[in-house]
Amino acid sequence: MPPHPVPLGFVFRSRAKEEKAPADKAQVTDSKQTRHPQAPKGRPTPKRSEAQSQRRSVANTSLSRKDAAKRQREERRQAMDRQRQALASGDERYLPVRDKGPVRKYARDFVDSRFNIAEFFLPMAVVILVLSVVRVPSVQSIALLLWMVVIVLIVLDSAVSGFRLRKQLTERFPDQRRKGAVAYGLMRSLQMRRLRLPKPQVKRGERP
Repeated sequence: MPPHPVPLGFVFRSRAKEEKAPADKAQVTDSKQTRHPQAPKGRPTPKRSEAQSQRRSVANTSLSRKDAAKRQREERRQAMDRQRQALASGDERYLPVRDKGPVRKYARDFVDSRFNIAEFFLPMAVVILVLSVVRVPSVQSIALLLWMVVIVLIVLDSAVSGFRLRKQLTERFPDQRRKGAVAYGLMRSLQMRRLRLPKPQVKRGERP
């Protein structure tokens, strides 16, 4: 008999509980370390609330894209409105690129300050067309003669205007780019004065 009695609880203690406790701890640890097959390596599977918040953020991003596209359309519309107003008022800030600059402005003013035969081409062409429809040989001959005269006058007037415009541009803007300015002015002379854009800023006979 031992000198000190051993407690019976220590002798008959169930070892199943001792073995089961580490196993439960290991299972809990393993369950925390496992990850979803589709989740990135080293990251746990997101919770449902996190996934929902991510979906809401994607939806908000798509709405932001729509708002950005709407804002761009509004800005383009405002730019077109400013350009339209500039074509009527001659405001250099919002004119199209082909109309900007002092060289192009002088070419416009040079053409607008004088009478151009080419600007009357359209009404004269209508009159000649009407005369040519009349089934009278003498009237048709007159219409043909008028057509030839109009063409010759337009060619001569355009040649003189182009020569004078080139000379003026060379004198006034020797250091600036003048390429295409003469053709720009001659194309403007083919249009009727009231239909020209930008609108004329000088009167006929007024020096540009």
